[in-house]
Amino acid sequence: MSLIDDLEQLEAQARELVSEASTEEGLEAARVALLGRKGELTGLMRMMGKLAPEERPLVGRRANEIRAAVESLFNSRMEAMRREAQERRLAAEAIDITLPGTRPAIGHQHLISQIIEEIEDVFCGIGYTVESGPQVESSYYNFTALNAPTDHPSRSARDTFYVVDNAPGSVSHPEEHAHGESDILLRTQTSGVQIHTMETQEPPIYMIAPGRVFRPDTADASHLPQFNQVEGLVVDRGITFGDLKGTLDHFVRAMFGEDRRTRYRPHFFPFTEPSCEIDVSCGVCHGEGCSFCKHSGWIEILGAGMVDPNVLMNCGIDPEEFSGFAFGAGVERIAALRYDLPDLRTLMTGDMRFLAQF
Repeated sequence: MSLIDDLEQLEAQARELVSEASTEEGLEAARVALLGRKGELTGLMRMMGKLAPEERPLVGRRANEIRAAVESLFNSRMEAMRREAQERRLAAEAIDITLPGTRPAIGHQHLISQIIEEIEDVFCGIGYTVESGPQVESSYYNFTALNAPTDHPSRSARDTFYVVDNAPGSVSHPEEHAHGESDILLRTQTSGVQIHTMETQEPPIYMIAPGRVFRPDTADASHLPQFNQVEGLVVDRGITFGDLKGTLDHFVRAMFGEDRRTRYRPHFFPFTEPSCEIDVSCGVCHGEGCSFCKHSGWIEILGAGMVDPNVLMNCGIDPEEFSGFAFGAGVERIAALRYDLPDLRTLMTGDMRFLAQF
């Protein structure tokens, strides 16, 4: 019965290997060494052919019992090791649901978009509509219809991005054939929207036109080649300069505070007569004079004036019956003056450290 002794010794060896195994890989290697096709138990079973016939049933039964016991031992230990590994993993990855969660970073509108919406709210609150127009415009709508002569400096290629000129073979906008002009350009102002509106709507007209405009300026602290502008137009019976002043005083105080004062200075614009520039009292020194306002106490904020009769006639409106006023302001400039920003370029860099303040 030495073979039975060897089998029982193998069972004891299996228990020892199972208890010593510290990893699933080590336990599997021990199982193969004992129970595999070339394992020790298989080798012992092959020796049964040398036993006497009457001994084989007893040894075979005992061998099957030991194989089942050893396999159960290995399977139990493997399951235990897997449970322990899972528990360790769950402990490492555990989430305490009682702790506050990580708040996602929520974006917000760019400062320029915020300013535009605020301006729209101010004017919509007094009955204005918001109009829009094409960014690629024609010379007629950008200049001629606005009473700008052909030799006006703003029509120079140094001051305007022309897309298509009126050279032979160039492609022009279909609308321009009726006006005799085919220059296509990136609009330098949103004033063209005023012309489109007067052509398609009958007075009374109370509207503003926010939008992006383009000028070939070198970017510096106070200039950008691409910026946003808001222009406004009123056309109705009996409109006077007093209406212009009251409207723009309301706008300035809504944007900068009730304590801000305004100043109107004579100026020249081709599309308005009389024309003026509007200054707002400096918010840094409260009008006393400082380096921000160049010690004047005032900061220029926008241009305005009464609509020139020629502009009304270009749009088929009788200047004897109707009058109006127009105004325009740069949105970036309003943002800079409102928040004391020293450089307009900071609004365009996309630096979240800066933009997150607003």
